[in-house]
Amino acid sequence: MTNTKLTLDNGRKDERQSTAESQQRSSCPECGGKVVHDEEHGEQTCEECGLVLDDASIDRGPEWRAFYSDEEDEKSRVGAPTTQLMHDKGLSTTISWQDKDAYGQSVSNRKRARLQRLRTWDERFRTKDAHERNLKQALGEISRMASALDVPDPVRETAGAIYRRAVKDDLLPGRSIEGMATASLYAAARQHGTPRPLSEFAEVSRVEKIRIQRAYRYASRELGLEIEPADPLEYVPQFASALDVSDEATRQARDLLTTAMEAGAHSGKSPAGLAAAAIYAATHLTNEQLTQETVSKAAHVSKVTIRNRYQELLDVYAEEGYA
Repeated sequence: MTNTKLTLDNGRKDERQSTAESQQRSSCPECGGKVVHDEEHGEQTCEECGLVLDDASIDRGPEWRAFYSDEEDEKSRVGAPTTQLMHDKGLSTTISWQDKDAYGQSVSNRKRARLQRLRTWDERFRTKDAHERNLKQALGEISRMASALDVPDPVRETAGAIYRRAVKDDLLPGRSIEGMATASLYAAARQHGTPRPLSEFAEVSRVEKIRIQRAYRYASRELGLEIEPADPLEYVPQFASALDVSDEATRQARDLLTTAMEAGAHSGKSPAGLAAAAIYAATHLTNEQLTQETVSKAAHVSKVTIRNRYQELLDVYAEEGYA
């Protein structure tokens, strides 16, 4: 037993040394030239003098070949990648709801009852305790809200990771699962530089806006989330896309916001409100003439806010000599 263990340890040590040597082999020991790897022949050669440094490199790719994407999917023997949006990260088994075998044939009534029992026990074992049931419900809520808002996949994954941290640090007692899940999605969107008005998240959430705000502030403080203040310019593309304004109006809105930010007129004001007002002002300067009500519905900002910020932006723009 001892000799076997020593052999395994020596084998691992030799493998690590070989890997380290191959990584350090970035320059030729003879002429100092660049070392290149020829995947077709499995060789490492010097680009300058042609010295062969290694002629038996290991091919870590699959041993099978595929010429079409469907064929590649059939031959692959790995499952889906792990994800933060499932309570078990997608590592558990999944029994299909269809009562068919591997060849697509319908199974007998006896096997159908057995499959149903297997599904029941599989579901019970996937959520063994309250902790996993909490995660399953919350991550399901995040996926639902992200789909309703058309949030990108990286933002969804980050939201799942934030919620897991909140559960791990015991931040859930006294707060609703839905509120913390919505706050995690809102924080993830801001971290990825794609912020949206909080009212948009409140519309698809099952809790009120004030509870989402409280959960976000609490999670941000306790988890130490490094989230910079939202930039009004980050809201312009999504508002312009929702309102289908021209490129000229979009550029004009950016100019208005840039001028206001350089003058310090954006301090203490809602970034979404400033962006909505800039879009409204830009469409009037380019003769597209959007109404305040139209911009208000698309940007989830009140008409009063748009009216006030619109005048402030134009005043600053005139003072700087652009009008």
